[in-house]
Amino acid sequence: MSLDPRSPCPCGRTPARTRSPLAYADCCGRYLGHWDDCPAPDAESLMRSRYTAFVREDGPYLLATWDAAHRPASIDFDPGTRWLGLEVRAHRQLGPDSAEVEFVARQRAPGGRAHRLHETSRFVRTAGRWYYVDGDLR
Repeated sequence: MSLDPRSPCPCGRTPARTRSPLAYADCCGRYLGHWDDCPAPDAESLMRSRYTAFVREDGPYLLATWDAAHRPASIDFDPGTRWLGLEVRAHRQLGPDSAEVEFVARQRAPGGRAHRLHETSRFVRTAGRWYYVDGDLR
């Protein structure tokens, strides 16, 4: 799924000073489209970009941003799933190279059944880049 660079970013990031969602190109699009040149600067930005990658079904980005020791061989997407929104509840820096992000992501499965994914995700920074490690579902 491609997104118009000017459309609101699926991750819903809204700076307090403007109160309107950032455009995809100014938010997660800069990371998804330029992984080699523009890595996410912190764990929350990486988590938001990974949510957007799920919306776009961008498996290569999701795999590239997964810690190598925990990365699956492939990612399968459920056809027809619609992602409905993301709420970041907390972002905790645990040390210079580790962090946690608590979030709730909402989705609708084909056939109309809604689902909430509430997770506290762990991230590590290796060689200046943040990577998703794993998470605990609530």
